Amino acid sequence: MAIENSNTSAVEDKVQDWQDEIESRVRGLQTGSYARILKMARKPSKEEFRQTVIVCGIGMFVLGGIGFIMLYLMDNLLPSFFEWLTK
Repeated sequence: MAIENSNTSAVEDKVQDWQDEIESRVRGLQTGSYARILKMARKPSKEEFRQTVIVCGIGMFVLGGIGFIMLYLMDNLLPSFFEWLTK
C-alpha cells in the first residue's frame, strides 16, 4: 500500500500551517503586556507564601461559615419564608 505524495504533502502543509500559527502566537506573548508581567514576576519568599495561604484560608472559612449560616436559616428557622422560592 503506497501513500500518494499529494495526500502526504497536503497533510504536511496543514500541520506546518498550524505550527507556524502557534509559533507566531508564542512570539506575540514575548513582546506584549504579558511579557512585562512575566519579567516582573518572581518566586515569593516563604513568608509571603505563608501569608497568602493564611489569608486564603481565612477567606475560605468565612465564606463557608456564611454558607452554613444561610443553609441553617433556610432549613430550620425560616422554612416558610423560603418555601415560595422553591415552588
